[in-house]
Parts: sequence; structure tokens; C-alpha cells
Amino acid sequence: MTFALDPRLAADTHEIGDLGLCRALMMDDARYPWLILVPRRADLAEIADLDRADRAVLIEEIARASEAVRALPGVEKINVGALGNIVRQLHVHAVGRTAGDAAWPGPVWGAGVARRYAPVAAAALVDGFRRVLMREGAGKSRGVA
Repeated sequence: MTFALDPRLAADTHEIGDLGLCRALMMDDARYPWLILVPRRADLAEIADLDRADRAVLIEEIARASEAVRALPGVEKINVGALGNIVRQLHVHAVGRTAGDAAWPGPVWGAGVARRYAPVAAAALVDGFRRVLMREGAGKSRGVA
């Protein structure tokens, strides 16, 4: 089987592009800077389903995504999680948090209603994330904006 992005993830996100292992997506919720990484492998539900080499790549890609989000103004903390309770396909969230944000101090999942980005704002953020994440040998990011 080949990789196919879960339709719910596709509907709730903006595509950034493909890293070495994962498809990088930006969640369409302007309340939080939020990236999602989806390993491009068929039929994965858990991190343990990846082979050892892919797990190592995944952790590095999570670190890159976290750095990109953390570089945004106002981000104080990064929440990383792979829940899969609603969308079974393995995907990892990297969510930028700020004390006093819409869900603080609780988790963002199920907290309020998503506020979609205006198209111009979404395009600008996706472009910034793409520049940071798609750089060859990307390491410490210098920010998205």
C-alpha cells in the first residue's frame, strides 16, 4: 500500500510540504501556531509501528517543527503529542502555547472552536514554515515571519 493522507487531516490543515519522512501540515486554527507531521508510510497508527531508523528521523523532524513554531513571536512553550483518538493515522502535533491562550493551561484538543486563518495570513505562515522546514539540512530555525 502507498501513503495517503487521512481526509480529516487534509480538511483541517494547510500543506507545507514533505520532509525526509513526514508530510508537514499547518493546522487551520489561528488561535495557536500548530504544525502536524504525518510519516509518509502506509497503515501506521503508533510511533512504535515505525522501524528504528524512521523513529530516529521522526524525532529529528519533530525537533525541527518545534523549533520553527518556537521561533514565532509570543510562543512560550511547545506541546508535542501523538494522540490519534479521532484520526487513527499516525501524526504528531507541535503546538505553540502562550500563557493565557484560549486553552491555557489545559490541552488545545477539544478547547473551544477553531478560528480559521484568513487566506492571506495562512499563505504567509505556510510560506514561512516552508522556507524554514524545507531548507536542506535545516537545523535551528531563524523564525518564520
